[in-house]
Amino acid sequence: MSFDGGAGREADETTSFVLQPPRPAPPQQAALPDLAVPPQEPGVGRLIAGRYRLLAKLGHGGMGTVWRAKDETVDREVAVKEPRVPDHLPEREQTNVFERMRREARAAARLDHPAVVNVHDVAVVDGRPWIVMELVHGRSLGDALQEGTLGAREAARVGLEVLGALEAAHAAGILHRDVKPDNILLGRHDRIVLTDFGIAQIEGETNLTDTGGFVGSPEYIAPERVLGQRPGPASDLWSLGVVLYAATEGVSPFRRSNTPATLQSVLNAVPAPPAAAQGPLAEAVNGLLDKDPARRPAAARVRALLEAAANPPAPQPQPQPTQVVRQGEAPRARRRFGRAVWTGLGAAVVAAAVAVYLVVADPFAGPLPDGWTTEHEKEVTATLAVPDTYVRSEPGKNAAADEHWVSYTDPSGAISVVLLVSRKAEDTGHEIKASAAAEMYADDGDFKESGSYELEMPKGPRTSTDDNMTFHDRKAAGNTVGYTTTDSQEPAPRELRILYYKSSGGDMYKLMIGYPGKGDFTLRGREVARTAIANLEIDKL
Repeated sequence: MSFDGGAGREADETTSFVLQPPRPAPPQQAALPDLAVPPQEPGVGRLIAGRYRLLAKLGHGGMGTVWRAKDETVDREVAVKEPRVPDHLPEREQTNVFERMRREARAAARLDHPAVVNVHDVAVVDGRPWIVMELVHGRSLGDALQEGTLGAREAARVGLEVLGALEAAHAAGILHRDVKPDNILLGRHDRIVLTDFGIAQIEGETNLTDTGGFVGSPEYIAPERVLGQRPGPASDLWSLGVVLYAATEGVSPFRRSNTPATLQSVLNAVPAPPAAAQGPLAEAVNGLLDKDPARRPAAARVRALLEAAANPPAPQPQPQPTQVVRQGEAPRARRRFGRAVWTGLGAAVVAAAVAVYLVVADPFAGPLPDGWTTEHEKEVTATLAVPDTYVRSEPGKNAAADEHWVSYTDPSGAISVVLLVSRKAEDTGHEIKASAAAEMYADDGDFKESGSYELEMPKGPRTSTDDNMTFHDRKAAGNTVGYTTTDSQEPAPRELRILYYKSSGGDMYKLMIGYPGKGDFTLRGREVARTAIANLEIDKL
């Protein structure tokens, strides 16, 4: 990392970034007098490699201390990174640290991009590499976020520069692996720099990470890296998504009180949609935070979204204002349905572009994500896991269809979780099929032949069936239904996830999660579906 921030910063070294809304800084962060580093500071005045005079400490990271220094050969100020290795480390590990620093220099030196810090030299002193870099006057994004958040346009502009640096790195076969606010510098003249390639992975080089461990900041690490899977460019883009979220919301969505809890939240937690980021910026953030790297948007798509957020079109005059109700802005009317579409779903439980990733035997079901709760429902003899802000409907029974149900709905009306049970003892018409798979195929046939009037579903929707699922090590089935509503005024993409399970007593359970199929609520809806299905508990399997 190379920056000139905190004490010793010149008055003309401010940046143009506007923080909003600013939070009062703690007393110790109030404006400090421009004091030089005390002469007694160890190391000040030392001459490195016969030309770099150490002037002041700027900061330190996991593998080194960064100094402001003067290159006496060419008479310019530079940043010098000193290796910082605990004395108790075995010689082999110390060697690894030094090799990582050399790797940082090689990685950064290979990149020609204005958002990547320039490396001038590597000076070897007593076998230790000191990296000499350009001095970027300014402060880190991490420091800035201690005082407030960035507006959507500023956050998008920061994101564009970091994205450009990552694209250059990825094109050169380099993964950064530690993209976070502390490694993003806000320099003078609106310059933004991605620094600290100390744990970068260069294609074809040996992995220096200790066996069983990982490197990087836990709250910014992609899920696939937590799971020990091979990372790729999408892993750096995930980290960029977390940075953008933190830049607008003020905190990482996955930060917890300790590292294990943080890693668990990276794997399981579903962040609330960013409140300060709307439109294309929200779409970029939500897409980048998809747990599956294969579903994250490519860099080109992210760039298009960030450019749209950084340069929004000027508002057009509206000579005759019209009232438009957009999806997700207000609850849609709740309705009651017959057997084909299940009582209690409500118009918010709907479907769109099919995503085939219904997981029942979730290996991370374990503890619920923060903000979730479990509710035991006697009407359906099961325990549901739902976000604790969801509104519960009064459980009921559809006498005509012999179905018991309960539903929970997001306060906006965008997402609903519904559990429906058909009791074997009440099935006088023998409507319950012989298995979960048979029930799923029967419903799928109804969708394709006639759709659903109540759900505004046309016939022939896109469906993805799975007749080989398990639920608590027992046979189950699932379906994902996608369609665009038949609403002539405001057709909308919808998505519906369904789990089918037949108990040993012959009761048929259907857990259904519906949500918008496109937009800010899609990612949230899919994660709600995954978590609700993984944590469903039935009283008598």
